[in-house]
Amino acid sequence: MTAESTMPPEERGRKRSEAIRRSTGTLYGVGLGPGDPELVTVKAARIIADADVVAYHSARHGRSIARRIAEPYLRPGQLEEHLVYPVTTETVDHPDGYAGAMEDFYRESAECIAAHLNAGRDVALLAEGDPLFYSSYMHMHTRLTEQFDAVIIPGVTSVSAASAAISTPLVTGDEVLSVLPGTMPVRELARRLADADAAVVMKLGRTYPQVREALSMAGRLDEAFYVERASTDAQRVLPAGEVDADGVPYFSLAILPGAGRPATSDTGGQHTKKTAGGVAVVGLGPGDIEWMTPQSRQELAAATDLIGYGPYLDRVPLRAGQVRHPSDNTDEPARARLACELAEQGRTVAVVSSGDPGVFAMATAVLEEAKQWPSVGVRVIPAMTAAQAVASRVGAPLGHDYAVISLSDRLKPWDIIAARLSAAAAADLVLAIYNPASKSRTWQVAAMRDLLLEHREPGTPVVIGRDIAGPHESVKVVRLADLDPADVDMRCLVIVGSSQTQWYGDTVFTPRRYPA
Repeated sequence: MTAESTMPPEERGRKRSEAIRRSTGTLYGVGLGPGDPELVTVKAARIIADADVVAYHSARHGRSIARRIAEPYLRPGQLEEHLVYPVTTETVDHPDGYAGAMEDFYRESAECIAAHLNAGRDVALLAEGDPLFYSSYMHMHTRLTEQFDAVIIPGVTSVSAASAAISTPLVTGDEVLSVLPGTMPVRELARRLADADAAVVMKLGRTYPQVREALSMAGRLDEAFYVERASTDAQRVLPAGEVDADGVPYFSLAILPGAGRPATSDTGGQHTKKTAGGVAVVGLGPGDIEWMTPQSRQELAAATDLIGYGPYLDRVPLRAGQVRHPSDNTDEPARARLACELAEQGRTVAVVSSGDPGVFAMATAVLEEAKQWPSVGVRVIPAMTAAQAVASRVGAPLGHDYAVISLSDRLKPWDIIAARLSAAAAADLVLAIYNPASKSRTWQVAAMRDLLLEHREPGTPVVIGRDIAGPHESVKVVRLADLDPADVDMRCLVIVGSSQTQWYGDTVFTPRRYPA
């Protein structure tokens, strides 16, 4: 009886697998770097020269970029395996389409390499950049490593080469670098670009028009560089907005350096100092961060100072180096004055507002204050309003003409509010009521209800939306006659229907057509 016969079956299987692996060749995933043969590492050059077989990919035209990079390190007598893609971006007649054609190709390529490994030959499978970074090598790795040993030789990535090409640090301090594929949907790519400290977009080629659109939607097109064939004799560097999309090759990328860089892009690859200062009054939207626009995200990310009501500032992600100036909700003139003072000192200031900054919010206060600061520029960044958010939760109550009225009598007398309520009700407008109540204002909702009942039927639908898209969201629809002031507080927005507004179940809408 042999020692092996007394082993458990799983141990015998492991021993036999190890013996087989020792008798087969080794697969080397060799990173070649971004294109310059002098950026091939010493170890990669040695592995290429020592390998029995050198394998590489190319499109159907047969010109392999990987082989061209590795050519100085090949030796006479080596076997070469040229793995030719059956398709790149064109249509195919494979019964399973593009995915089916590529699956067959990778399976057949793996079988070809496996035959060499089973014969005891070491195979160097070449990969531009790094073998495990958006590389075709990975398709071979997953198919072969269950049976054969594999060693990865890392390479310099195109990201590093592109950063060197623009002579600009990608990230500094606590900034985060995002690497994104250009094949993402445009809106999702724009959202991620707006949120990013710094970003690199890979896989360009035919996707470049969509990538440029996403950069523009994110408000970051002017910051971005386009780098083509980094580190090679054919390298090109341009501002991302000046690129002819028809001529963009796959081996290119868009690069968005972090905010810590002191420069902006220009056609000469040189950099000019950014002009600092200014105030952006930024709308955060109603509550859900997903409802914040890419432009708002970008303005918040670029600011050196954030000013606003404390709970609103809490909704803005923390960023290294930014200074926050929280205050209570009644100190609007002081916030506006601080914003202008900081901007006058050269700071880039964002003043935050919930909803849209121009609707009962901070834009007016900042613009009023800025009249006294001629050198301070003010920009207003729009956002979804609370009225839109509440309306969306029940359907389309704002589908026809409507009026927006604040019930707060802190800045205007109640007589004016009452006159406007009566006029809008008499005109049969839907009403979006902001600031309906607070701890110190408890009677206005009942007074509004009684005024409106002089013009509206008791059964008119009233929508009470509270903390929409927030953690304590609630939506309630009641008859106008049944509107209870106890159901309404400062976190609410109230929509009162017109004579035409319809209500069934949880749905409320106002038809666009008005009877003659």
